[in-house]
Amino acid sequence: MRILLVLVFAPLIALLLMYFVFPDRLVAMMRWLMRRRARVERKRVVVGARPWPYLDGGDPSKPVLVMVHGFGADKDHWTFYAPWLTKDYRLIAPDLPGFGENDRDGELPFDVASQAARLKAFLDALGIERPHLGGNSMGGWIALRYAIDYPGALRTLTLMNNAGILGADESELQKLAGDRDYNPLVLASLEDADRLIAFVVHKPTRVPARLKPVIYADALKHRDLLDKIFWVIADEMEQKPLNDELGKVTVPTLIIWGRHDKLIDVSCV
Repeated sequence: MRILLVLVFAPLIALLLMYFVFPDRLVAMMRWLMRRRARVERKRVVVGARPWPYLDGGDPSKPVLVMVHGFGADKDHWTFYAPWLTKDYRLIAPDLPGFGENDRDGELPFDVASQAARLKAFLDALGIERPHLGGNSMGGWIALRYAIDYPGALRTLTLMNNAGILGADESELQKLAGDRDYNPLVLASLEDADRLIAFVVHKPTRVPARLKPVIYADALKHRDLLDKIFWVIADEMEQKPLNDELGKVTVPTLIIWGRHDKLIDVSCV
């Protein structure tokens, strides 16, 4: 009976110890479990002189699906969807320059065309010629720009709540950021995290207090760079939306939107 109790309670005690004493290890373990469930692994390829970390999973013989993350996100955000995607595709999800584990060089140009060109160089380095390409929010804008700039270089396009288009109605994000004095998508402090999550997620999941400093450490550490990137793309969104270039997209395209999106209004569809 004593052995049975040890076997039952030892994992729980270990989790509690990690939660209160080593929360960084607990978050790392959670990330590893999500990748394992998603059947993806972290890889790296050098593009020019810059190492690109990315997730790669699924059957290598299946069609390639490349998914591009949004602003403030990273490659691991796709692990939530990957268990379904890796059944039918070889899934590749990179960290874009400026985000995740990629280069945080603030001197890089962060306009959407530059990011699309860097994405093309990344796929060329992997030897991927015509993938299925998808993206969310900023990543969807980059994917759309990619489809316009490299029309023969992809099979299909999937856009999920993508930026880059002006709709008939302003979003809450556009209204809040309109005066250029306030950036709703950059954390002001750790205490600001709940406000940000409630703004970007319709039904937010509660983040335990001990894990917050670990989960949001990256966003706080690179706050100034994220703020810089945000205003680069915000200005481009206002001055150079892609509304008049949509006719240049020649591949089959799937558009998915959330009706409650506060960042990019559903009228953009």
